[in-house]
Amino acid sequence: MILGILKEPSPETRVSLHPEAVKVLTGTGNKVLIEKGAGASSFLSDATFLEAGAEVKERQEVLKESEMIFQITPLAPEDYQSLNKGKYLFGVYQPLVARELMKTIADTGVSLFSMDSIPRITRAQSMDVLSSMSTVSGYKAVLLAAANLPRFFPMLMTAAGTIAPAKVLVIGAGVAGLQAIATAKRLGAVVEAFDTRPSVKEQVESLGGKFVEVPGAVEDKGAGGYAVEQSEEYKKKQSEMLEQSIVKSDVVITTALIPGRKAPILITKPMLEKMKAGAVVVDLAAANGGNCEGTQNNETVTVNGVTVIGNSALPSTMSQDASKMYSKNVQNLLKLLLKEDQLNLNFEDEIIKGTCITHDGAVVYEPLLK
Repeated sequence: MILGILKEPSPETRVSLHPEAVKVLTGTGNKVLIEKGAGASSFLSDATFLEAGAEVKERQEVLKESEMIFQITPLAPEDYQSLNKGKYLFGVYQPLVARELMKTIADTGVSLFSMDSIPRITRAQSMDVLSSMSTVSGYKAVLLAAANLPRFFPMLMTAAGTIAPAKVLVIGAGVAGLQAIATAKRLGAVVEAFDTRPSVKEQVESLGGKFVEVPGAVEDKGAGGYAVEQSEEYKKKQSEMLEQSIVKSDVVITTALIPGRKAPILITKPMLEKMKAGAVVVDLAAANGGNCEGTQNNETVTVNGVTVIGNSALPSTMSQDASKMYSKNVQNLLKLLLKEDQLNLNFEDEIIKGTCITHDGAVVYEPLLK
């Protein structure tokens, strides 16, 4: 197969396939083309890709000659003009949100594999880009909060007296939340965490966090590790208990997402008004509307003395390791798709079926067909 790696548009700094993956893929008989400068923002030179066995070409050459095309972010509209039936496209396309784009791609005859649709099953863990990138986001969110907080994270005993540790609240104990808890604890903060899923309590406590439990939550084990919609009665009780933790916290990191829906509002403006002056909120759900009223995606704003950071692109701030992790996920999916350098499109396989969004001129992703 001929694989093509495209340069990501700014401000994305990652690259979809790392030289380590390129070396493995070319070593098994595949040909890899890469757009000139595609790895530069990840501090990977064209020479590094050449050494791994890739050929460096211009963008249009990569688009026209490649059978499989890799770009993390969706292609620009003009790129689709260079695609035709029989090509395979890999990236992060959020199909439940970008429904019209899925129809447009289907009309080109291109088969799209959206890496953010990898089923959350044990066999697919090594391919799960959402988990990989959430690890990066959870870690970096804490560092971002620490950089903006006008006080220390750890307890300090100094000649000027003892300084109490910062209080951190993490809302949502998925992959990003758990990494945020672990990182905040390593920095010496006192950490609390909330999640609608009682089953994550043990994981929170194993990392040194205190679990804020609101009785009566509905949990769906078939939701792929995501929270599910709760009753109005529960939401009211949740809001009351969360407010108690929010107003005493120096840092609040929110990570709550519901697939295919706007992120739930968990921090209201009245809550923000009650928070400590100088407190910091890092909203990792900013791209989906945010968990905090007042969040603006990819912007930092101040609301009543509280810094609200809506950065939905934290993996791009750690391009070296984030690229390596994303690339490894793609490489593991390709192990399933490529058998002896030939494409194996077995739609009986749960992973292939769950990740393929368009094929043979039609949208085939089941959640979009309902």
